[in-house]
Amino acid sequence: MLEFLFSAVLIGAGATALLDLWAQFLKRAFGLPAPNWAMTGRWFGHLAKGRFAHEDIARSEPVPNELALGWLAHYLIGILFAAILLAIWGLDWARNPTFLPALIVGLVTVGCGWFILQPGMGAGMASSRKPNANQIRAMGIAGHIVFSIGLYAAALLIR
Repeated sequence: MLEFLFSAVLIGAGATALLDLWAQFLKRAFGLPAPNWAMTGRWFGHLAKGRFAHEDIARSEPVPNELALGWLAHYLIGILFAAILLAIWGLDWARNPTFLPALIVGLVTVGCGWFILQPGMGAGMASSRKPNANQIRAMGIAGHIVFSIGLYAAALLIR
């Protein structure tokens, strides 16, 4: 169990860190906005109060420490996704990683953003209420592929 937790934390945090580096690259190279983790923190903060859906999360009441909460949630979710990968493919995958399981997990987890987070924050299913919905969708897929690469690379580094 300790090896499972240790692997999930290192692989998930490593993959999430690569995703954050990707976001910084996109910001600097193409001027694309980096994720606003404060809004994610605000959404999670309201979940604790029993509120799942918002018309527009930016106009919802701020919660204490929402930026820190957002960053914490971001990394904990990355660790959770790594734990799911390990629960399905086992610790043998972490000992001898292959890319396909990481890619599958990365692509499946796009759905969490599209069908849970974005609707809950007021953007609609797969950001359907946003004027640049297709760009947001494409960025989500690309980001989760980068996360997949991070899962695989982190597993290679710790094996």
